[in-house]
Amino acid sequence: MHLVTFERTGALRTGALLPGDRVLDLPAADPSCPPDMVGLLTAGPALLERLRPLAAAAAADPDAGLPLAQVRLLAPVPNPGKILCVGYNYRGHQVIDDPPYPDIFAKTANTVTGPNAPILRPLASDEVDYEAELAVVIGSPAHEVSPDMALAHVAGYTVFNDVSARDWQRHGSQWVPGKSFDTFGPLGPALVTSDEVPDPQALTVELALNDEVTLRSSTSAMVFGVAWLVSYLSQVMTLAPGDVIATGTPQKLPEVLARGEHFLQVGDVVSITIGHLGTLTNPVADSPSRTAHEQGARA
Repeated sequence: MHLVTFERTGALRTGALLPGDRVLDLPAADPSCPPDMVGLLTAGPALLERLRPLAAAAAADPDAGLPLAQVRLLAPVPNPGKILCVGYNYRGHQVIDDPPYPDIFAKTANTVTGPNAPILRPLASDEVDYEAELAVVIGSPAHEVSPDMALAHVAGYTVFNDVSARDWQRHGSQWVPGKSFDTFGPLGPALVTSDEVPDPQALTVELALNDEVTLRSSTSAMVFGVAWLVSYLSQVMTLAPGDVIATGTPQKLPEVLARGEHFLQVGDVVSITIGHLGTLTNPVADSPSRTAHEQGARA
């Protein structure tokens, strides 16, 4: 299933994407289904098994579901308890020799935003950059699990843009401030359940900036794969349903790097496609404070 969170008439609901740009309201189809994604995942695999035939029947009925035009898709997990990120996890992205351990950092929950929502350039940064990442969403509690059991704790996968303020990353040795401005964590469009992703290490990763492909790779180039990362992080903390692990970005294409840095500007559009997980698209705009500041400077 392709699970989503959507807003309709002011209420947040969990849903399943259907063919023909439709979405099935899951709590309406099964009243035992929670309206929030963390609650749905916490309910466990038995609920997902009940929902699958409902989604399949709705997919075969052209009159079932709500038109996507009548709802607003949000991040599939709008309120993850943890967002754990991996730096330099693709061979060729500043990685010469495979390191023994990954660079791990966190992003804060205020960063999360959904498909088609704007990435806001903050007043404090002029160096806002993009990254294309496979995001792993935890489905059941994982504590001290082995790599061979790790994927059993994964609910599914989605697309993540680890937007970064490069100037703030240089302020110190810790990356969290430069990674945690509001809207710096676009996520979506859907949480594709793990039964539809038999091998997370065999997915293409592509990013287009204003329709130009600037990044293309495969998850096979990861230094630390999904199962290893889930196991490794679970040695430190209990991973809970709805937690997100962003697995790192590939390097930009050589011809893009050769042109020098292009930090995001107002009007840019970033689109990331990973395998069959869907495409996450976000425009770039200025934050209200930055807009007010620049208008004041011109006055």
